[in-house]
Amino acid sequence: MHGEYKIPGGKLVVADLETEGGRLRNVRIAGDFFLEPDDALEAINAALEGAPADAAAADLTARIDAALPPGTAMLGLTTSGVATAVRRALAQATDWRDYDWQLIHEAPQPPALHMALDEVITAEVAAGRRPPTLRVWEWDSNAVIIGSFQSLRNEVDEAGALRNDVTVVRRISGGGAMFVEPENTITYSLSVPDSLVAGLSFQDSYAYLDDWVLAALGDMGIKAWYQPLNDIATDQGKIAGAAQKRMVGTAGRSGAVLHHVTMSYDIDADKMTDVLRIGREKLSDKGTSSAKKRVDPLRRQTGLPRAEVIDRMIGSFRTRYGLSAGQVTDEEMARAQELARTKFSTEEWTARVP
Repeated sequence: MHGEYKIPGGKLVVADLETEGGRLRNVRIAGDFFLEPDDALEAINAALEGAPADAAAADLTARIDAALPPGTAMLGLTTSGVATAVRRALAQATDWRDYDWQLIHEAPQPPALHMALDEVITAEVAAGRRPPTLRVWEWDSNAVIIGSFQSLRNEVDEAGALRNDVTVVRRISGGGAMFVEPENTITYSLSVPDSLVAGLSFQDSYAYLDDWVLAALGDMGIKAWYQPLNDIATDQGKIAGAAQKRMVGTAGRSGAVLHHVTMSYDIDADKMTDVLRIGREKLSDKGTSSAKKRVDPLRRQTGLPRAEVIDRMIGSFRTRYGLSAGQVTDEEMARAQELARTKFSTEEWTARVP
């Protein structure tokens, strides 16, 4: 069994192993990390040898920690990262490069249709009818997208939304509200087979699926990092928020994961705070006293036009994993339009948590 895991902000860890009688055998850990002393690697392998094949990542981490020689130094490597690579091997996880990725980047569309396209495209990936897909959104109007479990009246000021011509929609994933202006926001979705995140905890899957965009931002001179559970931040503030939805497969297929991200390019903070009811408690856990400080526009940090930021992000993904041009099929669009009409544009759905 073979598993790979790139530690967020660190290096690649590779685990090759076998199982016999419900225990790990012939464990070999490798990677491009730095580790001192040399015999620490053998200690890691020995610690994992004979471990129960159903051991949780935390238990494997504890075994490794207890076996490391005194004074062991790790650079780009963590014991929990080794444990995760082992769990991915056992789960027969796939890798980014195992797939022929498809890009969808089409004309601006209404907010409700975007919500529906996320559901339809991810369901198609789960059913095996569509390859893993990166979809970059273009918006045709201002919008607030609230999380699946948020209270509508607690999050959105209805009068403020009317004043600012903002459409309010509810998405299928959890998390917090997102404020969108068409030319000031960058939004994308990844619709992937759940085997890509097999062996990862829910939290680790966020970091794993965000890793490519952190590298893309780095290529543009922005040092960004994943901030648990679902933020992307820089030393000047939050620049993006992510959310996920897991979909069960059919006919024996394992399913798919929707991971979508909204990034702030140049948000009008006054307008945002006029529309969103951002409470003091929410601000306090971000370590700020002003809602305006929570959003740090990419325009100022990159000095690049929005379209060029998007093009560089796409180019970075293509360089790393390959990416061919695609489109929403006629059948997918018809299903999405029907879903936008019967679900995502309805009061019943939008106010399902009043």
